[in-house]
Amino acid sequence: MSLSSLFNIAGSGMSAQNVRLNTVASNIANADTVSSSVGQTYRARHPVFATVFSDARDDSLFQSETQAGAGVQVAGIIEDDSSLQARYEPAHPAADKDGYVYYPNVNVVEEMADMISASRSFQTNAEVMNTAKQMMQKVLTLGQ
Repeated sequence: MSLSSLFNIAGSGMSAQNVRLNTVASNIANADTVSSSVGQTYRARHPVFATVFSDARDDSLFQSETQAGAGVQVAGIIEDDSSLQARYEPAHPAADKDGYVYYPNVNVVEEMADMISASRSFQTNAEVMNTAKQMMQKVLTLGQ
């Protein structure tokens, strides 16, 4: 693995965490939206990540049998299948004929923890890029 490939790996990680932060923001923004039917109610969304493998194989002493990871990609965004919250609020303007209002299956506490985790992962990938840049600068000064 070359030092320059670290930029691609860390960059793909930062991009994936950006998608994760966007889905968390969407979930939190829609946490209090209501609907009069189950089919129209917002459902929490979560990104699914997949490893991108490198094509090049190195026959070095420490090479494992599997390919080395070359980054991460967002395989898709799925909707949470957990049950929605049905509340009996007959006076609510969005209540159905039985008086129920349906709230999303968004757990704000879990979303906040996910946001902190995504933020820290993004920050870590930025630090990896910064360290790789400093290492490349040191290599350039070795010849002086």
